[in-house]
Amino acid sequence: MSKLIVIFYSFLILVQSFNINLEDFSKFNALLEHAHYHQDMYGDNIFEFISEHYGAQMVSHESKHEEHEGLPFKDEHHVFTHINTVFTLFSTIAFTVHAQVLTEIPLNFFYKESISLFEKPSVFQPPQFA
Repeated sequence: MSKLIVIFYSFLILVQSFNINLEDFSKFNALLEHAHYHQDMYGDNIFEFISEHYGAQMVSHESKHEEHEGLPFKDEHHVFTHINTVFTLFSTIAFTVHAQVLTEIPLNFFYKESISLFEKPSVFQPPQFA
C-alpha cells in the first residue's frame, strides 16, 4: 500500500512539473483547427506541425501567420511559476515590552546529598597485599 502511495505522489509531482493549466485544455480545439489549416494549406503532417510550432522550427515559423496566440502551451507565464517573490513592509512596527527586573532570586528547592562521606565503599580502597 505504501508503494502505491509513493508511486501516486511521484506521478503527481511529475505531472505538476509540466505546468499544464486547465486553460491549456480548453485551447486544444484551436490546436486541432490550426493543425487542419496547416494540413490543407501546406500539406504538413502532425509531426511537421509540432516541429513548426513547438520544436526546432518554431523561430522560423512564427512570422508566417498570426494564429499562434490561441495555441496551448504558448503562454509565457509558465516560465515564472517557480520564482519566489519577497514582500517587504515599509511601515514601522513598534513593540512594547513590559519586563520586571528581579532583584532577588527566590530559592524554591532544597537539596540534601543522599550519600555520606564518612564511610568509604570497598571498591575505592587501595589494593592490599596478602
